[in-house]
Amino acid sequence: MLGEYRIVGRRAAEIAASVELGVGSGDLAPGQVLPPMRELADHLGVNPNTVAAAYRTLRERGVIETAGRRGSRVRPRPASTARGSLRVEAPPGVRNLGEGNPDPALLPPLGEAFAAVTGEYAHQPGMYGQAPVDPEFAALARAALDADGLPASEVVATSGSLDAIERVLVAHLKPGDAVAVEDPGWGSLLDLVPALGLRPVPVALDDEGPLPDAVERALSAGARALVVTDRAQNPTGAAITGGRAFELRGVLAGHRGVLLIEDDHGHGIVDLPLYPLAGATDRWAFVRSVAKAYGPDLRVAVLTGDPVTVDRVSGRQLLGPGWVSRLLQRAVAYLWTSDAVDPAEVAQAYARRRDALVRALGERGVAAHGRSGMNVWVPVSDETWAVARLLHAGWAVAPGARFRMAAPQGIRLTVSPLTEADIGPLADAVAGAAGPAKPLNYG
Repeated sequence: MLGEYRIVGRRAAEIAASVELGVGSGDLAPGQVLPPMRELADHLGVNPNTVAAAYRTLRERGVIETAGRRGSRVRPRPASTARGSLRVEAPPGVRNLGEGNPDPALLPPLGEAFAAVTGEYAHQPGMYGQAPVDPEFAALARAALDADGLPASEVVATSGSLDAIERVLVAHLKPGDAVAVEDPGWGSLLDLVPALGLRPVPVALDDEGPLPDAVERALSAGARALVVTDRAQNPTGAAITGGRAFELRGVLAGHRGVLLIEDDHGHGIVDLPLYPLAGATDRWAFVRSVAKAYGPDLRVAVLTGDPVTVDRVSGRQLLGPGWVSRLLQRAVAYLWTSDAVDPAEVAQAYARRRDALVRALGERGVAAHGRSGMNVWVPVSDETWAVARLLHAGWAVAPGARFRMAAPQGIRLTVSPLTEADIGPLADAVAGAAGPAKPLNYG
């Protein structure tokens, strides 16, 4: 019936377990069509309702998907090899612009902050039963959110933006639900969505953020959630403008039941204003991490949202890790209050490099995008060839395959390691590698 693999079982749980065993062993490959329910029921000698219950369980677990008359088939496997592995190793002598890391010179020293909070800890150690969010951290985070026009709500501390996004998706969606995501977009998110048994739906964008028509199409087609990046979008550097925010709010007003997740990726490293969409739907979450401005290894992000979302996320968090280390929260609060980072100065440092590279590429006839943040996206005719050509010229860049679903090919360059003297030689190398590619809006 399915090659050499035999589905067995008399009860729904046994049948579902048999299918999962086949999927896990590789005997049932992604895309493999399962027998019609009546056919399998006859083969096993059970009631068709039993097979229907087994298939329903498998759908809910994200193991299979059903496409009407085309029947049920094994879903594509969750990402086991992350898109991040699609990287180019930089051999000795090659400059690495592919990692997406901030400039270490722009990160604050952490010794003083940790010395201060560990000194306090000696007198008042953290214990079970204390509030999961440090009061000072919560107050400072909430004040910053208020200043940016976010609706009033409680805050939660999470272990980075991806942790926050995962918790929100799990709190509201079930396997098989569709999630609208930016394309090109954050590779880790594009891995996470299918890993949760969810179905990513690509949404095109331009330098001002997701295209309203593309969002409307995705939501009208049944997407249950939309994830957008407000500023310093990875990999394109897009930032939502006031006009685009107005248009997107208009689209979302017609889909109040959609879960909206915003990632303020550029917090602390861009000087463009924030135009949040929060509150345009009944269920929403807003996330901002300290990773880019204060250091990726701090692993702290702020999450706020509507009361139901915050309650679900915080409640489930208590049943798992319990809380993000309050020592880390206090260290971040110390950095905030000591003005360890000057966001305007950091933003200008990245903008000088980014704008210079985009301008130099334009002078060489290469369309490039980088409105904010630390990345530049360059459309290319053949990204594999472009990556190889640049590596030969002494530059390692990130292949666009790490960030794309349906979007045209491209490469991402992180400007953090660049000096003024690098701009010309790099632009020459990119111009020689890009090939013929007309300007695009990534759609």
